Amino acid sequence: MSVRVRFAPSPTGHLHVGGARTALYNQLFARSQGGVFVLRIEDTDAERSTHASTAAIFEGMRWLGLAWDEGPDVGGAHGPYLQSERRAFYERYREALVASGHAYAAYDSPDELDAMRQAQTTQQEPQRYDGRHRSLTPVQREAFEAAGRAPVWRFRCPAVGAVAWDDVVRGRIEFQNDVLDDFVLVRSDGLPTYNFACVVDDLEMRISHVIRGDDHISNTPRQLLIYAALGEPPPVYAHASMILGPDGKRLSKRHGATSVDAFGDLGIVPEGMLNFLALLGWSLDGEHELFSLAQLEEVFRLERVGASPAVFDMEKLEWVNAQHLRRLTEDERVARVGTFLARRGYDISTRTQEWRLTFIRALGDRLKTLRDAEGYGRFALVESIELDSEAWTELLAKTDVASRLQAVAEAIASDRDFTQASLEVEIRLLATTLGVKAGELMGLARVALTGRKVSPGIFDVIWLVGRERAVARLSEAAVRWSAESPWAPQA
Repeated sequence: MSVRVRFAPSPTGHLHVGGARTALYNQLFARSQGGVFVLRIEDTDAERSTHASTAAIFEGMRWLGLAWDEGPDVGGAHGPYLQSERRAFYERYREALVASGHAYAAYDSPDELDAMRQAQTTQQEPQRYDGRHRSLTPVQREAFEAAGRAPVWRFRCPAVGAVAWDDVVRGRIEFQNDVLDDFVLVRSDGLPTYNFACVVDDLEMRISHVIRGDDHISNTPRQLLIYAALGEPPPVYAHASMILGPDGKRLSKRHGATSVDAFGDLGIVPEGMLNFLALLGWSLDGEHELFSLAQLEEVFRLERVGASPAVFDMEKLEWVNAQHLRRLTEDERVARVGTFLARRGYDISTRTQEWRLTFIRALGDRLKTLRDAEGYGRFALVESIELDSEAWTELLAKTDVASRLQAVAEAIASDRDFTQASLEVEIRLLATTLGVKAGELMGLARVALTGRKVSPGIFDVIWLVGRERAVARLSEAAVRWSAESPWAPQA
């Protein structure tokens, strides 16, 4: 079998992580099988579909590193790849179903359908179309049309029997036909419903495998009935499990970021995000967790996708992301951080390459996301800092802080070499002269220079802040301590 798979999002918003995982699984399966990956945009919902959302989907997929073989922007032999441009296909298949007796026109008004559902609710019956227009005569149809009613076209669902399939992920699944109703194929405005358009497009695009989320399981029996009515073999189905938040509920905005671009704004790199998405429901052997896209394309097997819900763990994502940041060359890591910081309003492109390298090296293992470069490195990015209240309170409780900070400022000002090595020599010598532990002196300087108790190495901090700013911050902290501490000498 020639493998052809598709990712078919609706352009009603940004690329959600669930959709991104589906797209990834489709590409991985296609590449592992030497097949074709198709991108199709299902934009028949004219009220909600937008060009901006379509562009956002493209951008999100490209950011992840995904590449489709056929699609709206790259073309292909089975286009067009926008459903809004495929109405002629749907009309041809609708006519075929009507001719074979598998579809019929229904002229029910919205009020009549509401009344039917209300009666079913009152009688505690399942809400479903009762087939009242299944056997209209030509005269009845003419009367409805003369009254200005435009029909919907419904599928004539079998009243008995069952529809079943062997799902690659979930095994045997079966639905009794009597729980299905005569569902709509084409609306009164001529636009196809999801289930009908999906079947027509998958047939025309020669899709061999449908890999999607398990929220589509209830759609599958209807689609299989359409395939049977058309006399066409259906594709192989694989329904991946849903993605849950940490609270065990379906992942949504209440859990924080859910779109791919939002995670980019949080400092997640594409390699880390893609690796993490692959692990949300799939594993190689339960031991190996770090993969590049090329490696995933080699080892991915659809049978290894699990049926149990996957939990979106932000800590795990940050861990995976950190591993991929470390895999980058140092120059690439510098470039990624620089680009991210530029978007946040910090331009480090004017700094020397030595400064940028030192900045990245100083952050070290603290750099789990690109955002950490701002969080842990802000002391070097801004002119003035805010002192953490807890750190400052601890300084106020100490004695001789102002004189020691001023002494450190003078040592920095007089250091002719101003390198990390020379700064270490000067400050350790100063600690000996003052009769205090070097660590104590460094701790005071750290709060004054970064505003925090925890930071990269103090000598890197001083060098990155720069001589003039370092001296100014130390002096300002000394003056403030003298004004606020009960231990300060009284004038």
